[in-house]
Amino acid sequence: MRTHYCGELNDSHDGQEVVLCGWVQRRRDHGGVIFVDLRDREGLVQVVFDPDRAEVFGRAEQVRSEYVLRITGRVRPRPAGTVNADLPTGAIEILGLDLEVLNASETPPIQLDTHAADASEELRLRYRYLDLRRPEMQSRLRTRAQVTRMLRGFLDRHGFLDIETPILTKSTPEGARDYLVPSRTHPGEFFALPQSPQLFKQLLMMSGMDRYYQVARCFRDEDLRADRQPEFTQLDIEVSFMTEDALMVLMETMIRELFREVSGVELPDPFPRLTYQEAVRRFGSDRPDLRVPLELVDVADLMAEVDFKVFAGPAQDPQGRVVALRLPKGGELSRKEIDAYTQFVGIYGAKGLAYIKVNEWTSKGREGLQSPIVKNLPDAALNGILARTGAEDGDLIFFGADKATVVNESIGALRVKLGQERGLMAEGWRPVWVVDFPMFEHDPANDRWVALHHPFTAPKEDQLDRLETDPGACVSRAYDMVLNGTEIGGGSIRIHRDTVQRSVFKLLAISDEQAEDRFGFLLRALKFGCPPHGGIAFGLDRLVMLMTGATSIRDVMAFPKTQSAACLLTDAPSAVDEAQLKELALRIRLRP
Repeated sequence: MRTHYCGELNDSHDGQEVVLCGWVQRRRDHGGVIFVDLRDREGLVQVVFDPDRAEVFGRAEQVRSEYVLRITGRVRPRPAGTVNADLPTGAIEILGLDLEVLNASETPPIQLDTHAADASEELRLRYRYLDLRRPEMQSRLRTRAQVTRMLRGFLDRHGFLDIETPILTKSTPEGARDYLVPSRTHPGEFFALPQSPQLFKQLLMMSGMDRYYQVARCFRDEDLRADRQPEFTQLDIEVSFMTEDALMVLMETMIRELFREVSGVELPDPFPRLTYQEAVRRFGSDRPDLRVPLELVDVADLMAEVDFKVFAGPAQDPQGRVVALRLPKGGELSRKEIDAYTQFVGIYGAKGLAYIKVNEWTSKGREGLQSPIVKNLPDAALNGILARTGAEDGDLIFFGADKATVVNESIGALRVKLGQERGLMAEGWRPVWVVDFPMFEHDPANDRWVALHHPFTAPKEDQLDRLETDPGACVSRAYDMVLNGTEIGGGSIRIHRDTVQRSVFKLLAISDEQAEDRFGFLLRALKFGCPPHGGIAFGLDRLVMLMTGATSIRDVMAFPKTQSAACLLTDAPSAVDEAQLKELALRIRLRP
């Protein structure tokens, strides 16, 4: 029906007759000459209709925004002084020779021009098919397609096989609630939608497939936020007979090539590496944003004997932490701004936010410091804090003192917020590998150990004896790839010995009966010559979100759910009729 896309045309097509199909972005009537901006997925082009062709001109008078048209016309240069340098087709226009209205349109509930982004997200999601017509949204989905194509190509060239794994599978605990699917043929029993292909990709390694990948759909019934959805896409990868170092090198090569081809960006070679302990100590997070130059500085030893419980208590607590965070030129902050930051850290459980303004320390010493807490700190502590943080006149020092988890989360988040709001954030991309994660963390509420990643992650070979003697000190063979403070990929070398897997299950309070019921198929497979193997999964939605500058993964998915896990477009989830429930042997029981 057409010879060209609108956005493909330029002055090299001068004089050619073309046939275009698309939507009316805008119609303008300028003193007897009608201009129609025609839009398709490749861009926008201006079409001019003269009154000399009365019949065609009359049809052009009737069109409105979002009408679907088929236009035949001749490409010509725009008149002098009317070239639009901001538009790829801005040097030419189309003289309209014929016009066919393929479909009319009612007035859209959202504007599809520069004001479209002002519409509420609820309205945009309800009329998603209109929202997706916007060039910004189409560009994001085109980038997503390009990213997926490039990643597939890289893995294909490196000998990986694209293998699908089941969507209807067994419910196994992987950290979030499962989406359950009732079985008609097995009344009272359920399938689960996969939270990830984790166990199947391990079974593929045991099948001798050696190198596997899949652009996999995953499903998790969990609380949502900007970078979470109930269904999402990950690039799933697994290999046999490869160390974690070799796998990490291969994966960062893939991401470097991706950014080079899609964004024209050169990422570092190699990516820097941080241990989990170093990342948390310096940045308060295992996914640090290295664009922010601020770092947490431990000062618990300087506060342990201070007669001030706010600091002394956490400093003497084995589970506590006391840190200082120096903000260069932070002395400019007003009390109102400091109070706002105090409220911010409160979101993460912090009870307050102590600070010291370093006004004239160099010349006046203690008298040059401004803070309600200075009177509670001896000279030795003050000298140590300023020396250790490297504070200078005009700076401000924030403090965090509480349980280590609270301090890490609150001051780690404050560090990033200060970087963003105080103009300290560096430009560009800062990838980093975080390695040497703890195998387990203790759940005090239930007084039990839980896996930090998942129960199939292998411990380092020299740590096997710690599984029984000191599980809290056991280090795993896990690794995460972090980009600008967002984890884009995570993985590990897996347990490939049945005895080790059973020991981990036992430590996690999974009885032999429970292990057999939930993971019997895996435990049996481990007994039949399982190779050493490991892998990684990249969050495709998060990766594209970062690369396109979107603020939510919903903006890089064609048909996302809301934060309440609902689809406004189709009104899902919805009730089903009694006949369907009866066929599945189900009965609705409402919550009291």
